[in-house]
Amino acid sequence: MSRPVDSLTQYCEALSTPPSPLMEALERETHLKTLAPQMLSGHLQGQLLQMLCQLKQPKQVLEIGTFTGYATLYMAAGLPEDGLIHTIEANPELEYLIRKYIEQAHFQDKIQLHIGKAEALIPELPGHFDFVFLDAGKLDYPLFYDLIIDRVTSGGLIIADNVLWSGKVVQNRQDKDTQALHAFNQKIQDDPRVNNLILPIRDGLLIAQKK
Repeated sequence: MSRPVDSLTQYCEALSTPPSPLMEALERETHLKTLAPQMLSGHLQGQLLQMLCQLKQPKQVLEIGTFTGYATLYMAAGLPEDGLIHTIEANPELEYLIRKYIEQAHFQDKIQLHIGKAEALIPELPGHFDFVFLDAGKLDYPLFYDLIIDRVTSGGLIIADNVLWSGKVVQNRQDKDTQALHAFNQKIQDDPRVNNLILPIRDGLLIAQKK
């Protein structure tokens, strides 16, 4: 979920490095061929993820919730030569679109796509993770966090999208997704294993660093 683009966001986008033609094409096709194109990570968020990867230089990244691969490609662009992204998407109908743009970006060696339920796939993945991007079913955020936290390296980053849920987390009447996201935010706040920060970028980004 994303908020309507306001004038301040438009200003930020206009004075930030523009998306490549490939990313613009992926955004167009996502709007044409998916039922919920608002799930696409925005350009500013994509640039932030790429910059964080360039700064962190993670060897192994885990993305939970690929959608059409927009954020995936931005992160891949920031990886070191030996960096690898394991990205998990539950919807098999999106696989053709994801693979199409991975190939066009020539990132086949940097991105390994897994189709299926994350809770089943994560335990099967090898090694530890230096960088995790969480952007899947909001009710499952606590479960995914519990599955990955002990496998994140010291100093590694965990980034969760949509944690402000269009501002509903501060409203008195909350639906099930909003309640789950607030509980997740509090869970991270109470976890002594991480330092954490919530940024009001798009629909809210939570950044936690493993101690």
